[in-house]
Amino acid sequence: MTTMSNDADSPLRAKGRAMRRKLVGDAYADKLDKDLYTDPIMEKFAALTQEVLFGTLWTRPGLDLKTRTLICVVSDAATGRTPELKVHLRFARNHGWTEDELVETLLHLMGYVGAPLAREALIAAKETFAEMRSEEA
Repeated sequence: MTTMSNDADSPLRAKGRAMRRKLVGDAYADKLDKDLYTDPIMEKFAALTQEVLFGTLWTRPGLDLKTRTLICVVSDAATGRTPELKVHLRFARNHGWTEDELVETLLHLMGYVGAPLAREALIAAKETFAEMRSEEA
């Protein structure tokens, strides 16, 4: 198995790795790197997302990080992307959104994407917030 290496980082990937850590936090980034991104297939995914998503999209001017995190939460909830939603809820909490604000956002979506998707998103939020609180303890 290969591991992610800072030595081979392009400047854009290095910028993206830093942004990803800023969004999710060092401890959770380390956990993801250890649990998922040591696999050679997933390391390729990590390299690409760190350059393109985190190095380019997340660092564009025009929107602050807090707003970008809410866009991801809404997009994930509206499309039923629960695993991604859990990660993006972490981003949102780490960048100033409260649990109550995020719950209200997900409840508001019920009128636009339906109760089943909103319910699944709320379950993901409940689980993610509990996990984050236990990590702080």
